[in-house]
Amino acid sequence: IYLLMKVQRNSSSDIMGKISDIKLKKTTKDFQESLKWIRVPILTLDSKWHEIFTDDVKTREMKSLEKEVNELLKRQGFLNNEIKDLKKVKADRFNNIVQNMDLVSEDENASVSKVMTQNQELLKEINERIEEYEDELLDLPYKLNETNNKLMIASMEICYHKLFENSRRIEEFNEWIRKVRIELKKSILIKQNCEVQNQNLYSYMHDIFGAEVIDIFDMKYLGKYIKNDKE
Repeated sequence: IYLLMKVQRNSSSDIMGKISDIKLKKTTKDFQESLKWIRVPILTLDSKWHEIFTDDVKTREMKSLEKEVNELLKRQGFLNNEIKDLKKVKADRFNNIVQNMDLVSEDENASVSKVMTQNQELLKEINERIEEYEDELLDLPYKLNETNNKLMIASMEICYHKLFENSRRIEEFNEWIRKVRIELKKSILIKQNCEVQNQNLYSYMHDIFGAEVIDIFDMKYLGKYIKNDKE
C-alpha cells in the first residue's frame, strides 16, 4: 500500500521505471518468501477492496480465493461460538456433579450414581470436543493468512497490470497533447495573421476608396457573407 502511494505521487514516466526496478531486484523465490509472513487485513472485510474489485473485475482465481477466505472466517466464527457454548454446558455439568457428590456419599443411590457417571462421560466428551476445536482454531489463522495473502497477490497483479496499462495510455495521451499543442500554436499564429491581414486590407481600402464607397461594397459583400454563415 505504501508502495502504491509512492507510485501515485510520481509522474507516469517514473511509474514504469520504478515498477521495473522493483521487479528486477526481486526474484520469484525472494518475492514469495518476503510475503510469506506478512499479515494484511482480511481483504474480503475491506469495503475499499470491494469498491475496487467488483465482480466484473475479479478473475476466476480471485473469486475462488475470496470464497475460501469467507469460508475460513465462517469456520472461525463457528468454532469460537461452539467452544463458548460447550464451556457453558461444561460448567453446568460440573456444577451438577458437585451438587450430587454429597448425595452419593450419604446414600449410594443408584439413579444419582448413574446421573453422575453420565455427567462425567459427557464432561469427557465435551473436553475432547473443546480440545479438538481449539486445535483447529490454532491452525485457522495461518490458513486464513495464507489464503488472504494469495488473494492479495492476485489483487495486486490486477492493480499493477492496470498501472502499466494506464501509464501506457497516459504516455499516448501526452504525445497526442504535445502534437495538438504544436498544431494549436500554428493555428493561433495563422489566425492572428489572418486578423492582421483583414485589419490592414480594410484600413487600406478605406484610405484608398473612402468610407462612402466602402459602405456600398459592405452592403453587397458583408450581407452576402452573413447570409452564407447563417445557412
